[in-house]
Amino acid sequence: MTKLYSLLLFLLISLSSYGNIADTIVVDTTRVVQEKITYWKKVNKVGVNLSEVAFVNWNSGGNNSVSALMNATFGRKFKKELLNWNTTLAVKYGLNAQEGRELRKTEDNLEINSNFGYRRDSVSNWYYSAKLNFNTQFTYGYRYPNTEEPISKFMAPGYAFIGVGTEYSSPSEDLTVYVSPVTEKSTFVLDQKLANEGMFGVTPAVRDEEGNIIQKGEKIRTEFGFLVSSGFSTEIFDNIGLNNQLRLYSDYLNKFGNIDVDWELNLDLKVNEYVKANVGSHLKYDDDVKFKKDLDGDGKLDTGGARIQFKQLLGVGLVYQF
Repeated sequence: MTKLYSLLLFLLISLSSYGNIADTIVVDTTRVVQEKITYWKKVNKVGVNLSEVAFVNWNSGGNNSVSALMNATFGRKFKKELLNWNTTLAVKYGLNAQEGRELRKTEDNLEINSNFGYRRDSVSNWYYSAKLNFNTQFTYGYRYPNTEEPISKFMAPGYAFIGVGTEYSSPSEDLTVYVSPVTEKSTFVLDQKLANEGMFGVTPAVRDEEGNIIQKGEKIRTEFGFLVSSGFSTEIFDNIGLNNQLRLYSDYLNKFGNIDVDWELNLDLKVNEYVKANVGSHLKYDDDVKFKKDLDGDGKLDTGGARIQFKQLLGVGLVYQF
C-alpha cells in the first residue's frame, strides 16, 4: 500500500512539473512585419493615339491619311511632414501623313516642371514655394504649305519661369494655387536668323537703309513679373477625369497689366486599363509672339500682331502606366 501511495505521489509530482514546464514554454506565432515607409510617389505613363482614314472608289472623295500622337509623362513627388517636392517631365509629339502632301507635324512639346515647398507646421495647407518651369519643342515648325522657311526650332523659342512665392495645396482635393510676386521669365531664341527677325519678343537686329545687319538680334529676352498658376484634377463621372491647368503672367517693366495666358483643359475617358480617349483644348496668348502670314501675296511671311492661339484635340489610343 505504501508503494502504491509512493507511485501515485510520484505521478502527481511529475504531472505538476510537466504542467509548470508547459506553462513556461510559449510558442510565439505572431510575426512582426516591418512596413517600409516611403515618402516618394511616382508616375510613369506612355501612350499613343492613332487615327486612320482610307478610301477605295469612294464616291464623295477624300484623301487617305494616318495620324499619330505620342505622349509620355514621368513624375516624382516627395512629401514628408513639412516638405513637398514635385517634379514632372511631359513629352508630346504628333505627325500626320496625308495622301498627296508632305508629312506634317501636329504636336511638339517638351516641358519640365519642378516645385519645392516648405510649411511651418503639419496642419497648414500653405507652403513657401519655389517653382521652375521650362518648355520648348523638338523639331522645326512651319507655316504650311511653306516648308522652306521654318518659323520655330528647338530652343527657338524656349521659355523658362523661375520664381518664389506661396502655394496652397488642398488636402482633400487635387488642387493647387501658386502665387509668385517675384518671377523671372526668360525667352530663348537660339537661332540667329529668327532672333534677327525679332521673333517671340526678342530685340531684332539693327539694319541700315539697304537692309544689311549692323547689329545682330538678341537671343535672350528677360522679364520680371507677377505669376499666378493653378492646377486642378478630379473625376467628374465614373471613368471620366477632368484636368485643368492655368498660368497667368504679367511683366512689371513692360506693359504691366498685359497678361500672358496659358490655359489647358483636358477630359480623360477611361475605356479599360489600357484604352483611353482624350478630349482637350489649349489656349495661349502672348503679346510678344507676333503672327506671321503672307499678307501681300509675295510669297514671303510678313509679321503681324499678336493673336490668340488655340488648339483642340480628340483622340483614342493606348496608355501604359508603370
